[in-house]
Amino acid sequence: MAFTFFFRDAQTLNLAIDHFLPFVQSRRSITIWSAGCAMGQEPYTFAILLRERMGPYLFRNVKIFATDIDTYNQYVQIIGTGRYPEKDLQRIPPEIFQAYFRTDPQDPGYVYIADEIRNAVEFKKHDLLTFEPIRTGIHMIICKNVLLHFSAEERLQVWKMFWNALEYGGFMLHEHTQKLPEELSGLFDQIVMNAQIFRKK
Repeated sequence: MAFTFFFRDAQTLNLAIDHFLPFVQSRRSITIWSAGCAMGQEPYTFAILLRERMGPYLFRNVKIFATDIDTYNQYVQIIGTGRYPEKDLQRIPPEIFQAYFRTDPQDPGYVYIADEIRNAVEFKKHDLLTFEPIRTGIHMIICKNVLLHFSAEERLQVWKMFWNALEYGGFMLHEHTQKLPEELSGLFDQIVMNAQIFRKK
């Protein structure tokens, strides 16, 4: 899915971070999976929000794996360079824009994300419908704007795969319209009532 934008649903992302930070604050390695990342706006937004809350020292421990099936074979270049049209960043708070973005000197219509943020995000091609995780021991999975395109059975298999990929006590964040089915209630706890934020039992 290519439709998203920087700082989309930032309130829910910050709510997830409220619960996530106590879980990871003493870890030397913090692993996050942004599944169905499209052009990278969501994992980069999450990285910026984490950096704001963690500070530079703890943020160095963060690695966000951003994955998408990438049928157009262009996401890796966009995410890898962290270069976006400035017109696509108009929803970003001005103070965040000034701190984490710089104008491309060769093309003033484009901006680059700060190296500190870009280096925290690594893109991988991945098809969720293989039902195989990119790795295990993950501390948080973000998967928004993707599962609505899958059948009910496919969603069930993806959620089970996410459960297997997460470390015990790890978090999973979804679009607010993607309710977890009753048959998975033994695998996850919903930690807040006003957002689809879950924790692995």
